[in-house]
Parts: sequence; C-alpha cells; structure tokens
Amino acid sequence: MKYRGLSPSSGQPIEVEVADGRICSAAPVDAKDISEWIAPGLIDIQVNGFAGVDYNSPTTPLDEIARSIEVQRGSGVTRLLPTVITGSHDNIRDSLANLARARRELDAGEAFVGFHVEGPWIAPEDGPRGAHPSEHVRAASLEEFERFQEAAEGNIRLLTLAPEVPGAVDIIDKLVERGVVVSIGHSAASGKDIAAAIRAGATISTHLGNGAHEMLPRHDNYMIHQLAADELWAGLIGDAIHLPPPFLKVAVRAKGVPRTILTTDAAPPAGGEPGVYRFGHLEVELTADQCVRLTSNGRLAGSALSMDRGVENLMRHADLSLEDALRTATVNPAESLQIEDRREFLKPGDLADLIFFELDEETKAVRVVRTLSGASN
Repeated sequence: MKYRGLSPSSGQPIEVEVADGRICSAAPVDAKDISEWIAPGLIDIQVNGFAGVDYNSPTTPLDEIARSIEVQRGSGVTRLLPTVITGSHDNIRDSLANLARARRELDAGEAFVGFHVEGPWIAPEDGPRGAHPSEHVRAASLEEFERFQEAAEGNIRLLTLAPEVPGAVDIIDKLVERGVVVSIGHSAASGKDIAAAIRAGATISTHLGNGAHEMLPRHDNYMIHQLAADELWAGLIGDAIHLPPPFLKVAVRAKGVPRTILTTDAAPPAGGEPGVYRFGHLEVELTADQCVRLTSNGRLAGSALSMDRGVENLMRHADLSLEDALRTATVNPAESLQIEDRREFLKPGDLADLIFFELDEETKAVRVVRTLSGASN
C-alpha cells in the first residue's frame, strides 16, 4: 500500500509505502492537490481512562475498554499506556489484571504498549499528592511491585514514584533491571533526593509542574531541580489548564524539544459529556469548561485533553513547529520508554502507525481525518 500526504518536516508531498505493517520507504513525490498531512501515530504515556471508561476499575468491561481505544484512535492515538493510580493493593492489582486481559483478548489490545502505575509510593502531603487518595499512600515495596507485575502479566512499563518516600530510591535500580522505566512524580523531593533517584536510574518527570505545592522556594525547589536535570525527560500536560501557557513555554525551552513528552493525563470523563464519573476510588466531575475535578474539594483530577488538542497547544503556546510538536507526541515517548520500531519519524522499518490530518496554518487547529495502525495495514 502507498499513502501520500504532506511531510511535517518539509511541508512537501511525500509517499509512504507500507508492507506487512511496516514502512518500506518514505520519499518526496511530485504530486499536486494534496492537502492532508501524514505523520506517525501519536503515543500517550499517561491515560487513566477515556470516553467514560475507567482503567482504574477491576470491573470495567472489555468491550468498553475497546470502545475507549477506538475513541482515542479518532484523535490520532495509536499506542498508549493505560494508567492505574494510587489505590488499595487489591484495586491496583485487579485493575492491572483486567487491563492485561484486555490487552491479550481484544483485537484493539495491541494499542496498549505497556501499563503505567502512578503511585502508590508518592508524597503524602497535600499539593504533591494531587488528587491521589491519601489513605492509600504508602512506602515503596519491591515485593508489592512484583505482585502488581504478576497481575499485569509483565506489562508494567512505566512507574511513577516520589524519591523521598521510604524505600523508593532503594528499589529504582531493581525496577530498571526488570525493564521498567522509572519516573519522578507527585513528589516533594529535595535536590539531593532527585539526584539520588537519577543516579539509581530514574529518567522521566511525570506531568512536571503538576502534583505540587501552591507555594515553593523561588530557587531551590523540586521543579527547578527536575527542569535542570538533563537526564530527565519531562512529561507535560498540554491542556493549558494544568500548566498556564507561559509555564508550558518555559518548560519546553528548558528541557528542549528532544527531552519533552506531550501527555494528556486523561481521566475517564475525557471525550465525554459534562457530569459526574467514577475514577478508581474517586468521584470526579467534568465541568463545562473541560476541567476534571474531585467532587469532594474541587482539585484537578486528571484532564479532559486529547493528544491532537495537545499538539495544537504546543504550537500555539510553546511556539513549536508542527514537526517539533509531533515529535513530543510520537518519537519522544517511544524513545523514553524504549518502544522499538517508533524511535524515528516515518523511518523505513518502523511500524506503519500513521495518521492523516488537516491543519489550519493560522489557528494551528488539527483535524484528524483517519488513523491506521501497523497491524491493520
């Protein structure tokens, strides 16, 4: 099969040839009247649920999980990490087991390239803990992780923890040895703690700028230490709600495009209608202004963002080019999580996950026209 579209790198028409689900070639072509752009499929490393579907419930039906994947495909997402947040041991374990069954049994399960466990080994205090339930925050335990990984059928690929939590730094290298990428998040860590986590093998900051105190020391604080650490990729929620546009722009400039990862941190209400939803142990409300908040205290609890809107926002608010904005949502997450076959931009040999979209050059609005995954080509 051959597909044509405008290249985000050159702005000129290219032809991508695909066979057996992989890209054979991608080369300029002499063609006119091509208005659609072509790019690799988007990868979201932090999705708590979507389209009313909760990945944090052990009883979520598989057909509902399949529907949520299909809705995300409509926004250009071809691969994602369903994310399970802080909760009771049983809820985390059983939710992971349900997701593993979905990955194994659903035709669309190939979209799950791994699972993200966010917590429960995070800061207990208000602010850094974010919306995570305080009663389930606890010390880090390799034994507990192994029970999670067994339930997940070996699919945990990313784990977020706070380095200052007892036992956390001590197990980072052991998690890395097991093939798990470790991210710093929901943390009030000192610079010393962050440095220790990096030495042990931590390589990402989870939704940097969020899960934090309202007030911080102006110079010596955990945001600055993570922004300054060249070893860390920075995950950024690009909804212009979690991060005001000036912070988003500064964070991207500090980390540089090569170390920036666009993510949604989407909660179950994302892609749905305003109203009240379940999110693991939590009750949240999607408001008319597209905020997801705890019904108990109004704190943000994930987002209603889709990845295509996030790409728009990086162009609008961080002054990124189309190609750079797409890189933060495609090759960067693939490289940071060591996802093979997706570390370059339309490179021969890569999986033929492709999206076709229209772009309004003035407003930066993106409209995904169709999405193809490698296995279906």
